[in-house]
Amino acid sequence: MDKLRITGGRPLEGEVRVSGAKNAALPIMCAALLTDQALALDNVPRLMDVRTMAKLLAQMGVRIGAQEDGRLELQAAVVGHPEAPYDLVKTMRASVLVLGPLLARCGRARVSLPGGCAIGARPVDQHVKGLQAMGAEISVERGYMNASARRLRGARIVMDLVTVTGTENLMMAAVLAEGTTVLENAACEPEIVDLARVLRSMGARIEGAGTTTLRIEGVRALQGARHRVMPDRIETGTYLAAVAAAGGKVTLTGTAADTLGATIDKLSDAGARISAQGERIDIEMASRPRAVSLSTAPYPGFATDMQAQVMAMDCVADGTAHVTETIFENRFMHALELQRLGADIVIHGNTAIVKGVERLQGANVMATDLRASAGLVVAGLAAQGETVIDRIYHLDRGYEALEDKLSRLGAKIARVR
Repeated sequence: MDKLRITGGRPLEGEVRVSGAKNAALPIMCAALLTDQALALDNVPRLMDVRTMAKLLAQMGVRIGAQEDGRLELQAAVVGHPEAPYDLVKTMRASVLVLGPLLARCGRARVSLPGGCAIGARPVDQHVKGLQAMGAEISVERGYMNASARRLRGARIVMDLVTVTGTENLMMAAVLAEGTTVLENAACEPEIVDLARVLRSMGARIEGAGTTTLRIEGVRALQGARHRVMPDRIETGTYLAAVAAAGGKVTLTGTAADTLGATIDKLSDAGARISAQGERIDIEMASRPRAVSLSTAPYPGFATDMQAQVMAMDCVADGTAHVTETIFENRFMHALELQRLGADIVIHGNTAIVKGVERLQGANVMATDLRASAGLVVAGLAAQGETVIDRIYHLDRGYEALEDKLSRLGAKIARVR
């Protein structure tokens, strides 16, 4: 099993290009199910989750072209097998995003209940409730959701809690439904705006993307389109946090600062000098960071996917930070691994109290989920000596060529067995 070996204590210097967003690419790939015409995508990252989604769609009958230079073409001329089996869904929770498109296009779907990272309960009840309001009949038998509908009907749906995948699933179902659907308490993430953008280019009628209320007027059919996947704001934030923790001066290109408000604000509070122009972000950190407290929240609040990385920075910061996790109840598992590096962290309920130390010391640690892995990388870059991170297959789910990009910035990092 692959590991990452990092010799830390070296400031990062140079330029690196940010990849396309995993959390945008996956639902957009599912949107290919909504039309029999080709959907051509640019800026698709080479990731394990993208390969898993391609495999899932291919077994349904979707033709998947070879991924080259960030380009990927999908065409669902015929969807002969509208099922998402357990052996694929268990490895990636985003697989549940096929449920809405399959119901809208085929009138039936059989989708395994999702798996994914072990970061707490992430139920799909809001997906089911919304689709039932649109006329779907859904039952759960032996771990599968069996769904059917002659044609979905527009409905007013008020989600009980903010859910990104729930918003995306219902939005994709609604674009082919009869009549108008209104989604209230919808998620506002930039990835939802990107999904709405590609759906509109396919002929969908969607208003309000990026706000808490979406209005979708169903159409009879969608057409093919070409779309460029948005930059990955979490990858961007991870590199920014790494510079803030380890020091240095780095330029990130191909990114979008306007999707990173809360992250940039916190790292600026920590003492990082950050400037942005167009698709470029420059960051310089010339001193030890200051501790910054945070509480995760749905967008535009501080992203739960950036919590571990900023906690890692806080571990070497001057002062004490309170990090509160409000989204996932099990998302402090990286704290125990950070303690192995010498971090001073005490957990009380959903709050971690992080007292910064002058330096961390390298050690063997183990990744528990995707973003925890990234947090350990940030900590390893800031630590003195050698850090070895085990179970980095989590990283491969969400970061394209991470060690190569960090090596270009002067980090001493290598993949080993």
